[in-house]
Amino acid sequence: MTTPQTGIVHMWHQELGKGDPMVLLHPAGVDSRAFTPNFDGLSQQFHLYAPDRRGHGRTPDVEGPISFELMAQDTIVFLETVVGGPAFLAGYSDGAVVALLVALRRPDLVRRLVFAAGVFHRDGWADGVLDHDETPPDFMRDTYAEVSPDGAGHYGTVVAKIAAEHKHEPSLTPADLRQITSRTLILVGDDDEVRLEHALELYRSLPDAELAIVPGTSHGVLAEKPDLCNLLITDFLGKDPVPTFAPIRRKSLS
Repeated sequence: MTTPQTGIVHMWHQELGKGDPMVLLHPAGVDSRAFTPNFDGLSQQFHLYAPDRRGHGRTPDVEGPISFELMAQDTIVFLETVVGGPAFLAGYSDGAVVALLVALRRPDLVRRLVFAAGVFHRDGWADGVLDHDETPPDFMRDTYAEVSPDGAGHYGTVVAKIAAEHKHEPSLTPADLRQITSRTLILVGDDDEVRLEHALELYRSLPDAELAIVPGTSHGVLAEKPDLCNLLITDFLGKDPVPTFAPIRRKSLS
């Protein structure tokens, strides 16, 4: 369902746990079930909101493209109308891009930001990652068919829209990143599809960022080591920064 004139999509979502609100934004081509390995750990400390973005999961597709900007606007409305105000925002892969744009457009709605296995510019993906000539894995098609209100036959349309989006987006610059005021945790696997050099550039460009490289993981970092990732995330969201003994980048804050 869309809002007349604005084109905003009302996203299906599930809620778990109690505590401060935390919104989870899933990767492209899947849905909020991607966070299943993390739900139990995170819901012990936070009230989780896990929406399915437009054209994903239980949220129907609409006419026109699927773009990061449109999904960021959907998320802004979700925060305002469903959550009812600011929340912790955690995005994974393409969901991280959406979360970053929300933090850029509406910093008042983002208490802290978790940016997991994502890029701020499409050049941040490793070579071959955006090769959309490859057929998506069967499990992605199957999980789409399980819940999509558009039916299994619409999956190819959604894949084509995502591929079109990835040809040009995201395209944020270090100058854009320097405008983001939200305290941010950048979390990436040590063998991720995101180039580590790109994650480091993101870390150095954001004014208030922390960097966690999870050993022995790939682009499936949150599912491969959920307990460790949950610990990193809950520590970051639930505690203030600690004073450090020998700061370099944050020396002016010590």
